[in-house]
Amino acid sequence: MLVNNAGIGMRTVNPRFMTEPQPFWEVTPAGFRDVVETKLVGCFLMAREVVPLMLRAGGGRIVNISMNEQTMVRHGFVPYGPAGAGVEAMSRLMAADLAGSSVTVNILLPGGRGTLTGMVPDETPAEVRARLLDPAVMGPPIVWLASDHATDVHDRRIVANEFDVASASAMTASDERA
Repeated sequence: MLVNNAGIGMRTVNPRFMTEPQPFWEVTPAGFRDVVETKLVGCFLMAREVVPLMLRAGGGRIVNISMNEQTMVRHGFVPYGPAGAGVEAMSRLMAADLAGSSVTVNILLPGGRGTLTGMVPDETPAEVRARLLDPAVMGPPIVWLASDHATDVHDRRIVANEFDVASASAMTASDERA
């Protein structure tokens, strides 16, 4: 199983991105490249290396970590948002290329901002911090996607904070009946 979760946050591009959003034309080319290289190109390079091994071994699972659409298009989030959108598009293309094979590709996103992503400035008020997701929310869907119950789950976009095993298993069963 490969879980692609590489990324660097907006702080590397604009340390004050939450309070002073920067328009795209003020983002340095180097800052743009760093984020895109880490998140999008890193995801591609890892999958490119691992998929042939998975195919030779008779199967495997890829889970690419993404973000919600609001983050992808949020004011002041260039290049973080476009890099996430690129991961989603690339995941769909990977899934298409691997359709009918023994390797599955799915997208997983938290469903909100997490507490350990480097996205939350120190000055964020306590009431906002209280609404942030614990990164552990990602664990159950990843474990389920690695299990035998998810063998045929392919090309899906799963939201971690909405995930529960019973619904996921029911979704798989309904897919098998279709």
